[in-house]
Amino acid sequence: MNAMMTKLDIESSKTAGTPKWEGLSEIDQAIRDNRLTEYRINKAWADPWSRRLTVGVTVVIAVGFSYLIGSSLGLW
Repeated sequence: MNAMMTKLDIESSKTAGTPKWEGLSEIDQAIRDNRLTEYRINKAWADPWSRRLTVGVTVVIAVGFSYLIGSSLGLW
């Protein structure tokens, strides 16, 4: 039997002892991003021009979808 350890064996034994918490750091980043997004949305909604633009774009999209649904059902 060969008692020599290869470089791969040495590296794998070093990394086996220290667990990496990559999943938790991704969750932490997502929480931070969500808070930042929520802050930006609240700040934009407080601005009157931004609120008017948001409502206007939403109304235009709703009218467009209503027209498409009405024309597919043969209402006009």
